Amino acid sequence: MREYLKKDMRLTSQRQVILEELRSVTTHPTAEEVYAMAKRRLPRISLGTVYRNLDVLADLGLVRVLEMASQQRRFDADMRPHHHIRCQVCGRVDDIWQPLALSMDLHALDTPYHVTGYELELTGICPQCQQCQEEPTPPQEKNAG
Repeated sequence: MREYLKKDMRLTSQRQVILEELRSVTTHPTAEEVYAMAKRRLPRISLGTVYRNLDVLADLGLVRVLEMASQQRRFDADMRPHHHIRCQVCGRVDDIWQPLALSMDLHALDTPYHVTGYELELTGICPQCQQCQEEPTPPQEKNAG
């Protein structure tokens, strides 16, 4: 018997594989990366199918879409509350699990919106990019001439 997620919404074998592959990593892959992962198990799956199913899984609340500044959308299957940090050099995205103290009272914001939550994107330079920036540049060879 198929598992139903919402009214008339089945967890198809393709959706199940995509969700399992996404849950198996902590790298916040792009749709193209999810496609490469799923293709190992479902060789006939198309990139369009992966895109559509990622959107369905996001609509169902099973995956989170990370739409970070000027970057490709990334996907996260860990739905526990947490924040993300993006490397400004290579684009790598990592999780931030410790609670961050915000000095603003969300209910006191001057907006006609009913605020239901927020997403915080931190930016910085990842350890690998820091190491690359710290490595000395080899000296230039002198032209003999």
